[in-house]
Amino acid sequence: MFGIGGGELVFIIFIALMLFGSDKIPGIARTLGKGMAQLKNATNEIKSEIQKSADANGVTDSMKELTSSFTKEVDEIKSSVAPPDINPVSEITESFEDLTGPIKRQL
Repeated sequence: MFGIGGGELVFIIFIALMLFGSDKIPGIARTLGKGMAQLKNATNEIKSEIQKSADANGVTDSMKELTSSFTKEVDEIKSSVAPPDINPVSEITESFEDLTGPIKRQL
């Protein structure tokens, strides 16, 4: 957890108890929890707005079209290569799949 070991965590808790007292620690933890929830909600809202904007501008559709046209071109090149054992396009295909993998997972 953030590179903090067990001993360091116990030390931090001890210092927090010394500074704030045992009666204020639950309130502080509750406030931190609410803050983390608000941060998570804000990031989810931003992510959904970006996705809506991409859909509205046709970025998603154009990416799908680009991927399908590239796949068609690769298939044509593969079929035109004389010996089926030697496939110079496989490296390019693998590179393209590595590049578009994260994008496809988001779609």
